Amino acid sequence: MAGRWFEEFVVGQVFDHEIRRTVTEADNVWFNSATYNPAAIHIDAEYCKGTEFGQPLVDSTFTLALVTGQSVTDISQNVFANLGWDEVRLPNPVFEGDTLYSQSEVLEKRESKSRPDVGIVKVRTTGFNQDGKTVIGFVRTVMVF
Repeated sequence: MAGRWFEEFVVGQVFDHEIRRTVTEADNVWFNSATYNPAAIHIDAEYCKGTEFGQPLVDSTFTLALVTGQSVTDISQNVFANLGWDEVRLPNPVFEGDTLYSQSEVLEKRESKSRPDVGIVKVRTTGFNQDGKTVIGFVRTVMVF
């Protein structure tokens, strides 16, 4: 079976996730429509021309979802439960046309106190754009079989 099991994680281990993804205008429009987000900064190109960015910003929760998804094969393919995201930071904007890639580092691991068949793994994931600028960083905690 694909993915890693709890026993395969090592504190300090770094994963360069193989999946890269170019964000499209359709992604941004669809995501904002699906989540009922009418903020002009994401969907109104004319409005955005008057902002410091000059173009629509990609919704930050799309960025969180995309970069989390890029890490699944290495981090949570064999997940029992996703326990949460902490310390989410967005130091640089994501624009339509940006290509994102990501990396994760194992911060902690321990056996579950409540479930004998899983362990808890905490990772720090960082997402970058095509220029190597960090666009998102977060800590994620998962229960892994």
